[in-house]
Amino acid sequence: MKYRSTRGQAKNYSFEEAVMAGLGPDGGLFIPQSIPSLPANWRKEWSDYSFQQLAVEILSLYIDDTEIPRADLKQLVDRSYATFRSKDVTPLTKVRDGFYVMELFHGPTFAFKDVALQFVGNLFEYFLERRNKKETGGKTHRLTVVGATSGDTGSAAIYGLRNKKNVSVFILHPNGRVSPIQEAQMTTVLDKNVHNLSVEGTFDDCQDIVKELFGNKQFNDRHHLGAVNSINWARILAQTVYYFQSYFLLLRSLNISPASDKADSIKFDFSVPTGNFGDVLAGYFAYRMGLPVNKLLIATNENDILYRFFSSHAYEKQTGGDGNVKATLSPAMDILVSSNFERLLWYLARETEADEGKTANEGLCDKAGQTVAQWMQELKTKGVFRVSDKAILKAREIFDAARVTDTETTAAIRDFYEPKQSGQAPYVLDPHTAVGVKAAEDYIKRTHIKTYPAGADVLICLATAHPAKFSEAVETALTSSPKFNFTKDVLPKEFIGLLDKERRVTHVERADSKLVIDVIEKELRKEGISF
Repeated sequence: MKYRSTRGQAKNYSFEEAVMAGLGPDGGLFIPQSIPSLPANWRKEWSDYSFQQLAVEILSLYIDDTEIPRADLKQLVDRSYATFRSKDVTPLTKVRDGFYVMELFHGPTFAFKDVALQFVGNLFEYFLERRNKKETGGKTHRLTVVGATSGDTGSAAIYGLRNKKNVSVFILHPNGRVSPIQEAQMTTVLDKNVHNLSVEGTFDDCQDIVKELFGNKQFNDRHHLGAVNSINWARILAQTVYYFQSYFLLLRSLNISPASDKADSIKFDFSVPTGNFGDVLAGYFAYRMGLPVNKLLIATNENDILYRFFSSHAYEKQTGGDGNVKATLSPAMDILVSSNFERLLWYLARETEADEGKTANEGLCDKAGQTVAQWMQELKTKGVFRVSDKAILKAREIFDAARVTDTETTAAIRDFYEPKQSGQAPYVLDPHTAVGVKAAEDYIKRTHIKTYPAGADVLICLATAHPAKFSEAVETALTSSPKFNFTKDVLPKEFIGLLDKERRVTHVERADSKLVIDVIEKELRKEGISF
């Protein structure tokens, strides 16, 4: 399997090259040169597999055995998910008939990004160790990981990379725009190779700085940058696994054979809280591989660039009244531009924009890269680009979109803790999951579908974070409930005393890549690294 850039100027990268580079040299994102199909007997053979076994099978479709031997891949997978608190890794919880929550927050930092970043951290270490073993000239191969976070990526990256040999990690977060627990999870990690930068600005400012650093050839060549944001293909790949896991867990819970006609009659709908588009994009790749997905629902908060795209055909930056992204109760989704959307755009261009299939396959791929590069340039210079009706219709074959306000988010948290529907179990939602749940509820009403067993549809909402990470939003929503006790009902023992621990963080007075470069090089020298 080889990889290409969405902007057409980089091709034939190996999996290792794509993962270690993170971003293409043309500024594009890496995608597989073809999407593999599932084995003919996958439903039967994989029906009783654990998460780890599914991961090995799915990842091996994208990683040649010559790059990572199967035995090594199994060890990487087992090591990555040994840190999770649930034996299912991403367990499925029934809320009511036909409505489920897939809990992605059982990793070390209580957020869905652990699923990918525990694996990515081990991948980085594996590739570096192998390169250094082969090195005969005395050179030590190192990686300087630079990432931006709106909350959860940072702590998940830090926990995945802390104390990794020959890796230094620098995480930029917008000052005052992450939750207290998220900030504490990052800044209380005092390992020598971990560095937190608190930047005056927004998440988009931090993300722009990271992209600028990756595009700075001199800086990148000097420090060998690595990416942990979802621009890194390995993150998307790791996240495809839990879509398959939910499929098999659901059918097991209903005592339905995956290879049966009864399984074929069920429509699987996923509602995904969406900011940078990586989580729902993983579902798209699972669907393209052959997982029977009926609909992927893009659930946005009031920073709704993706929702507006589907209604206006325009991908357009839209700031709040102060010219910045709007601060909401779901801060991990507070972004102006969804970086991963570029990967979907490539497929839309490939299948609808690029000469309507008249060009030979490779030429069609090149034309798609040119189209995406043009769209991204228009976004940079004009703040907007438009796509054709055909592209929107193609996207709507699998995607739907919804916008959820803070008021609706609060109401969803309250309604799911004190359910009015008969047979619905109480459930405590974090605000991001609440966005997904509200979008799913509205989708049911808007499309007049009936959920299983009365109808064919099953709604699976991705729970992206533990509610304790967003205590203020949860407690505010449930303040009127006399039976709710945050410490008793929600707070994990791992969070007790976290806010009082010693911290280490460097403040960056404005969103300026030059200031960030100065901090990075100063901290690398403190680590004893010469360059």
